[in-house]
Amino acid sequence: MMFPENLSIVLPAKNEALVIGQTIARIRALFPEAEIIVVNDGSSDNTAALATAAGACVITHPESRGNGAAIKTGARTARGNVIVFMDADGQHDPADIPRLLEKLASGYDMVVGARQAGSQANFGRGLANYLYNRLASYLTGKKIEDLTSGFRAVYTDKFREFLYLLPNGFSYPSTSTMAFFRSGYLVAYEPIHAGKRMGTSHIRIMQDGARFLLIIFKIGTLFSPLKIFAPISVFMFFLATAWYLHTLFTEGRFTNMSALLYTGSVIVFLIGLVSEQITSLMYKDAGMIGGTGQARKHEENHDHHP
Repeated sequence: MMFPENLSIVLPAKNEALVIGQTIARIRALFPEAEIIVVNDGSSDNTAALATAAGACVITHPESRGNGAAIKTGARTARGNVIVFMDADGQHDPADIPRLLEKLASGYDMVVGARQAGSQANFGRGLANYLYNRLASYLTGKKIEDLTSGFRAVYTDKFREFLYLLPNGFSYPSTSTMAFFRSGYLVAYEPIHAGKRMGTSHIRIMQDGARFLLIIFKIGTLFSPLKIFAPISVFMFFLATAWYLHTLFTEGRFTNMSALLYTGSVIVFLIGLVSEQITSLMYKDAGMIGGTGQARKHEENHDHHP
């Protein structure tokens, strides 16, 4: 078994009383020495009591702060060198954890459980995840098999480098994945089958779907801004040229609309170029070390005062 003595398993949980006890029991049967942390995100049921009774270390948010906030609390608290993040709702099978850890030990910095066909809750969510994966793959230049999977194994120190980037909502998987790629860390995917969740989903398809898409673009501009701005600039340039040719042959003149589109094309390109330079400076090794020093100090303070 890989990493059993240095392993922390973090489960963000909100109103998961129906299944939290048996989830912890299954994890404990596989990893009796592992640290199991349940972050109770403002549950209104007895999730915290059941998790404590099952032997987990429970940290409670007095009010719901979001899945990402629970993940950050768990990451700050974890004492293990390796963290496995998984859902507390029964979708993720603890029996898959050893495979994630084995691949992590083979030289990767993070291993993501990639849900296979039939694992999505419905067609709409499956289609959305497919589009997210394609867009994120374009932005990063890497094949991303499952951008939004919350089942992953990662080295604790490397994950903590990006806590300041992670949103408090459901978009932490996409943000952390793209941040890892941007920093040159190795990310691998391990096929898994996600079961049907027990209880009610906390994800709202339209609202959270729009947020996921917004997060991809936000991280895309942080990851490789020119891949966002350059196509827009080129499109505006060709649109300006097409409009100019149209007015030239029909009216024999150069119009203000063409001038506006040409100007906009140049401005958008320059914004992308400047953003690219800023991004490069942000991710310099020295900059990353300096930029995360205070974050790590802050995390240590949290570890000493849970």
